Amino acid sequence: MLDLKYIRENTELVRQAIANRHDTAPLDEILKLDSERRRKVAELEELRHNRKQTSREKQADAAEEGRALRNKIRDLEEEVRTLDAKLNDLLLQVPNIPDPRVPIGKDDSENPVVRTWGEPKKLPFAPKPHWELGESLNIIDFDRGVKLSGTRFYVLRGPGARLQRAIIAFMLDLHTREHGYTEIYPPFMVKKECMVGAGQLPKFADNIYHDAEDDLWFIGTAEIPLTNLHSGEIIPPGMLPFHYVAYTACFRREKMSAGKDTRGIKRGHQFDKVEMYKFTEPEKSDEELEKMLKDAEDVCQKLGLPYRITQLCTGDIGFGSRLSYDINVWAPGCQEWLEVSSCSNCGDFQARRANIRYRPAPDAKPQYVHTLNGSGLALPRIMIAVMENYQQADGTIAVPEVLQDFVKAKVIK
Repeated sequence: MLDLKYIRENTELVRQAIANRHDTAPLDEILKLDSERRRKVAELEELRHNRKQTSREKQADAAEEGRALRNKIRDLEEEVRTLDAKLNDLLLQVPNIPDPRVPIGKDDSENPVVRTWGEPKKLPFAPKPHWELGESLNIIDFDRGVKLSGTRFYVLRGPGARLQRAIIAFMLDLHTREHGYTEIYPPFMVKKECMVGAGQLPKFADNIYHDAEDDLWFIGTAEIPLTNLHSGEIIPPGMLPFHYVAYTACFRREKMSAGKDTRGIKRGHQFDKVEMYKFTEPEKSDEELEKMLKDAEDVCQKLGLPYRITQLCTGDIGFGSRLSYDINVWAPGCQEWLEVSSCSNCGDFQARRANIRYRPAPDAKPQYVHTLNGSGLALPRIMIAVMENYQQADGTIAVPEVLQDFVKAKVIK
């Protein structure tokens, strides 16, 4: 959430930022309501002052005037509360302001490549896409996934299920043992206010599964519960940064992707992800973003997967982010770059929504923290990359060395 005072004092900058994002936000309505609210507040303060003056007088007519003032004050307070609620609802619809370093562009086709690692594999045979590999090895069962739950669901069998579990365990161990993260196992369903705090509501309501009876929302990323671990808190001096990592199942309706990527397991309503998350002091958040990106890269490098890093332009950057980088790995069977991580610095955008502050010093005024999030990494795309890059001419899949102890095999056949 943006600070209302910031919007008021930097209206054209905010307007241009929204335009650069190719987004819409009710900026004019916000400014109109803000002006009306400030006028009402000024009127309210004057009435309260008059009431104090009247209360000092003892005459009968003064008492009558005091009662009338109390009624006016009560009515005006209710009007201000109503305006506050409307303003808050509108402010939740305004995206974050991209950092000045973010390139202006219309969509992901204009994301510049920052750097690359490794060369896409040139296999000495015609590579198969993962859906053919999965079916021929009987490790992905698409028909029974549809039978159980409908389109965009699948069943992993035997070595396929074990491979996915191995990748998750490997990533969690790497982040906790070598990168310094604390592992969290959060709920996969959260309250509505957690969705609002993380910036998922109201913007993405149509893409979220919701249990209306208990008003619980299924998470599309562990970023949501991790954001809210410290909601409403003031973090004591010297405690930051917090580095968390979590595995969760994730649920998304994928309505916006209807008709796209219908083959294979690239897009589904249910998927797994390992998520990195940081709470930092503002002046250190850019440095922490670079470290987070390196941690995600380390996963790709240890798996031996060639990748490229792109910086997200204004037309592709996430709603809550001010600066983001994507990691895309090469999948020779699909013949495409697959996004396996997006690392973002959200500044104080989420912290304002979830009311997360810290004290720089014992007697200092609380300030909003900065929050960062990044996939470390996302399945099933990293599984697709492993299957397709490590496939062999005889149709088997070699297991990457770092996963062999987890899979308990060197080859899936």
